[in-house]
Amino acid sequence: MLHSHSHVQGQADEGAHSNGHTHALSSPHPAQAVPWSILRMALAVRAGTALAVSVVLWAAVLLTTVGW
Repeated sequence: MLHSHSHVQGQADEGAHSNGHTHALSSPHPAQAVPWSILRMALAVRAGTALAVSVVLWAAVLLTTVGW
């Protein structure tokens, strides 16, 4: 058996945030500025970062399996 659930928020709920956080209930949060984004990096920088992370992870694997 499926139950229908409806929730209606009134004007009082819209102003319920006490931290200065204001936007309409139907609108999404505004975009936040980020200090860096992997999508904004150049392809060479992304490939270099991936390579560096891979080297570090392989070093961890080899060091734990060899037992140095």
